[in-house]
Amino acid sequence: MPAEAEGAFRPHVVDTGPPAGGQGPPLLLVHGWGGDGEDWAPLLPSLTPHHRVLVPDLPGHGRSPAALARCSPRAAATDLATWLRASGVGPVVAVGHSLGGQVVTALAVEHPELVRSLVAVAAAYGGDAAEAGRLPAEQAALRREGTAWAVGFVRRAFTADSPPGPRERHERLMAAMDPEVLLRYREAMYLAPDAFGLRPATEAYLRRRRCPVLAVHDSPAAAAWERTTLPDARSRVVRWEGVGHYLHEERPAELAALVRDWSRVG
Repeated sequence: MPAEAEGAFRPHVVDTGPPAGGQGPPLLLVHGWGGDGEDWAPLLPSLTPHHRVLVPDLPGHGRSPAALARCSPRAAATDLATWLRASGVGPVVAVGHSLGGQVVTALAVEHPELVRSLVAVAAAYGGDAAEAGRLPAEQAALRREGTAWAVGFVRRAFTADSPPGPRERHERLMAAMDPEVLLRYREAMYLAPDAFGLRPATEAYLRRRRCPVLAVHDSPAAAAWERTTLPDARSRVVRWEGVGHYLHEERPAELAALVRDWSRVG
């Protein structure tokens, strides 16, 4: 039986190993839709002296193969849970951007013993009625136009003041993606029967989180909404102004400092 059918998919994971300095909890850094593990490279110099850092490529991204049956947040979380258990690593501080925010949330909800706390960076959940209304047409455009539509998504996700380097890098990454992988993830994130990207499914799913959560948003509306979902008194929401959706790459030093501080919680 092929590995994909068995659920034995193994993602590519960069593991920095135990730190030479202090022994903070291990960190799992999960990238977003159409990105790869290199998204987190600017943060590593600040994190690796004190933490073991684990940086996967999600299925169909970077150096992980495109196993289409694994292209969903819950499947990716299961694969990461299997890898963490086999590696003897955990519990981790699980950090996820966008799609990665869904993945680490599923990891915390469905494999709670592996997650010490969460950091959700512009997480791709909590979509409102307006977003739900746009999704069918967006999926149709992605199916029709392929990566050209996805590159347009990247361009819209940055602000006029965003640094050009991350935007150009993500345009290149998105242009090289398999459109079927992109479609599968968006379907699984928002439109599949078990999707939790849209309210009220998000609210029901987030109520199952039992660990402290740090949510970092660029959107004031998303930040205000997420404050209503937090399960633990230690949880908090941070909102940054003047950044786009890829805020971890626009302000890597600031996010690394937040993660280092947050790693003491839990």
